[in-house]
Amino acid sequence: MEHNIEIKGVNKNYGKNQILSDISFEAKEGRVTAFLGPNGAGKSTTLRILLGLDRASSGSARIDGKAYSKLKNPLTKVGVSFDGVGAPSDRTVYQHLRIVAASNGISKSRIENVLNITDIKHKVSAKVGNLSLGEGQRLGIATALLGDPQFLILDEPTNGLDPRGIRWFREFIKGQAKAGKTVLLSSHILSEVEAVTDDVVIINKGHIISKGNLNTVMKGLSSLEDVFFSLTDGSGYNG
Repeated sequence: MEHNIEIKGVNKNYGKNQILSDISFEAKEGRVTAFLGPNGAGKSTTLRILLGLDRASSGSARIDGKAYSKLKNPLTKVGVSFDGVGAPSDRTVYQHLRIVAASNGISKSRIENVLNITDIKHKVSAKVGNLSLGEGQRLGIATALLGDPQFLILDEPTNGLDPRGIRWFREFIKGQAKAGKTVLLSSHILSEVEAVTDDVVIINKGHIISKGNLNTVMKGLSSLEDVFFSLTDGSGYNG
């Protein structure tokens, strides 16, 4: 059995307004899937439904065949970096990671591993509120990696990273896919998405408007950015 993320026929209504319409796609094991869309397209709502933070009006969102809410010790199966670090500003980096690890039955020995992977070991005693935006992103990724999960769901993971950090992320995420992990990410830096992704899903106004492997989606255009703007009417992209 492959370890995939499957979203099938998801609809979401707020009153009379339909936010999502028949959203269906897969993120497959051993591949990086980029989920892209303009501001307000429905991307964040879809991810929130996948992570059990919101409910679909109909349809299903499954990780390894199960709803996120049904996973026991979810961080050991799904690593998520979404909506910031999610820690009090006066908590240290180590304290944050220790609390998250303990809540999911993860050995504290794993903390040093993820700090080394994300290259923020030197910030272990720093308070979360004193981290730069890029350091906060690395901490978010470190938190996602604590349980050595099969699935990685990363929202705007390169936001705030400097060129060195972006280069690190590029090699890191390729390595995760090569190791057989299932990676679903969103990013507004389309050139970086193009450099790392295998498959692309583009959502606009609550509808999937294109999906498939990168070469198929690009359809001979010179860049993923050209594809994006041609499909979304040049409406601008804000993640």
